[in-house]
Order: sequence, then C-alpha cells, then structure tokens
Amino acid sequence: MKSYAYVALALAWAALAAAPVRAEGEAAAEDPVLATVNGEEVRRSEVVESARSLPPEYQAQLDQILPALVERYVDLKLLGDRAEASGLNDDPEVKERLAQLQEDVVREVYLRRYLEERVTDDALQARYQDFLKKNPPQPEIHARHILVPTKEEAEKAISEINSGKDFSAVATELSKGGSAQNGGDLGYFVKDDMVPEFAEAAFAMEPGQVSKEPVETQFGWHVIKVEDRRDRQPPSFEEVKPTLEGEAQQEIVTALLKELREGAEIEIATPPVPVPAPAAPAEGGAATPPAGQDGTTVPEAEAQ
Repeated sequence: MKSYAYVALALAWAALAAAPVRAEGEAAAEDPVLATVNGEEVRRSEVVESARSLPPEYQAQLDQILPALVERYVDLKLLGDRAEASGLNDDPEVKERLAQLQEDVVREVYLRRYLEERVTDDALQARYQDFLKKNPPQPEIHARHILVPTKEEAEKAISEINSGKDFSAVATELSKGGSAQNGGDLGYFVKDDMVPEFAEAAFAMEPGQVSKEPVETQFGWHVIKVEDRRDRQPPSFEEVKPTLEGEAQQEIVTALLKELREGAEIEIATPPVPVPAPAAPAEGGAATPPAGQDGTTVPEAEAQ
C-alpha cells in the first residue's frame, strides 16, 4: 500500500512540476528566498506560480498553505536533481514524452498566435456593429399586476382601484401571484417576455393607466398597471465582447480545420460506433416513455 508521503508527493508533482521558474514582474524585495536546496535559491514567486494548477479554493488561501507548498517544492527539486543526475535525459521514454510535449506546445502556440492575428479589437468591433443591427433597441415597459383566479375577483380589484385605493396595496391584499408581496411589481420587460394576451394588453397601455377590463391568460385573470415605457438598449461592447470573441474563435478554428482537411489525404479506418436500437417493450406492457413525455407538464412561471 502506498504511504501517505508517497501519495502527497505524487499530488504535489501534478500540481507543481509544470510551473515556470519565476513569476515575471516581481521585484526582488517582494520575492524573498523561502528555501535553499543544495545552494540553489527557491523564491516565493516560484512556489506561488507552481500553485496555479491547484483548485481555486486552495489558491484563495496560499498564505496558509505556503509552508506545505515550500516543502513539496523542495521535494520536487531534489527529485528533479536526482533524476537529471541519473542520465535520464537520454532515456528513450523521456525523449518520446518530450517530443509529444513539444508537439502539444507547438500546436498550442501556433493556434494561439493564429487566433490573435485574426481576433483583433477591430474584428470584434465589426462583429459588434453587426450585432447591433440584428438587435436594435426594443420597447419595454415597467408594469404591476394583480393575479386572481376569477373574473369577478379581478373586477373587484379594479373597482377598489377606481375608488381611489393604491394599486400596490390592492395587489398585496388580493393578488395570488408571486409578485404580490412587492405590490405586484414585475419590473421592466419586453413583449416577448410575457404570454401573448398579457403582452398585448400591457403594451397597448400608457404609463399611469390601469386596465379597464380584466385580462385572461392561462394563469388566471390579471389587472395591469403600466408604470413606465422606454427602449431597452442593447448591451455595450464590453459586455458582449467575451461572447463575440468566443464566437469568432470558434468560427476561425472551424474554418482552419476545414481548410486543412480539404488539403490533406485522410483515410479513417475505424468504423463508426453503431447506435443501439431501442429495447422493445415487454409483452403486454408499454414502452417506457422518454423523459418529459410521460404526460406531465412543466409548471409555467407566473405571467409576470
């Protein structure tokens, strides 16, 4: 059975072995020597950089685990020195793995630089302008509503509001919807956010108006008050830049791979994996319905 020390060392190797020697930009005064191994200094930046592959919860407490990281780093340094002294640099297995690693690194660097040349700020700005054309400002309204099960209850709510009672107070008292505790406040929404009957009625009203007649939807009967109307502006360039960048990178890589395949001679001998046929139902029984098709319905959200 492997000892705890052996397992800990193996984990440390996975976390630390690929670390760069120094973190760039750190002044010597801020990068103290934390250990010396056979006369060679180990600075704080080396140990901290080696922890980059650790999970975020460990990186968040580097100061607490720094002594343990230093001990592991020392162990790895000693192992590395011993391995190099053993002459393994010329070992066939080592050379094979280094060649594979080199291939991976070359491919990664090539692709990164290929994308950097093409996914520029100018290219992303052009994508953003295209995004704006496809996503112009949309009208949106800020509304409140009262949701009740019957038309009679909705008419009662309208009567109370027309007699001078505050809409929010009536909503809090009578509404059965989840927004009742907020005076029926639904916030701002565009037309497509709501079921058609509700949206048509709400967007036909002006700010300050209360629906004269109850509005029926599959959720019940609504009394609506429109508080405000405005245009919803599209997100800024900075807000959508990560999405635009990801889309651009995906398109460019897809085009690159297509180009490479078209210019190459490829023979794939591995047959495709057959898709198993669905199992036949047992005699006298019914087949198990697919998920979501068992006759149940997904509860709809309140007609906001």
